[in-house]
Amino acid sequence: MNSVRGTTIVACKRNGKTVIGADSQATLDTMVFKDGVKKLHKIYNDQVVVGMAGSVSHNLAVLRLIEENLNKYSGNLQRALVEISNCWQNANALHQNLEVMMIIANKQDLFIFMGDGLLIRPNDDFASVGSGSHFALGAARALFDNTKLSARDIVEKSLNIASDYCIYTNKHLFFEEVE
Repeated sequence: MNSVRGTTIVACKRNGKTVIGADSQATLDTMVFKDGVKKLHKIYNDQVVVGMAGSVSHNLAVLRLIEENLNKYSGNLQRALVEISNCWQNANALHQNLEVMMIIANKQDLFIFMGDGLLIRPNDDFASVGSGSHFALGAARALFDNTKLSARDIVEKSLNIASDYCIYTNKHLFFEEVE
């Protein structure tokens, strides 16, 4: 059976702006299946940005749950995600094979959500998920700690560095911002 490989999603918060960026490549085994794939979505009146890596159908199902919970909890991102995570872990047998890696952010908060229901608030004001995440995260740390670059510039440079090393990440990049 063919396996769909990941992507790279990077987020950074700096100077009151949160930027999430993603490459646009979809890969099937060793073949570039499609270029120009949209992996970033603005939801809840454009106040929340979600970057998705993994299975498209799985991610879209989780995206729908996030939107429902944001409406239920009046835009409280942390509460919406904690509720999803709690439900997820209580029904683990139903969700154990979901290929979901997400970065979800609004102006105040930055979270990582994984297909097993794991919800993480990173210690830093930057994060990365996907196949090139290790390269991108290292680059983001170096740029964040040693420069005064904007959040957008850190995300863009980190994605470009990841694309130099990760064959599942390309240089056709998309960005979304909340402030």
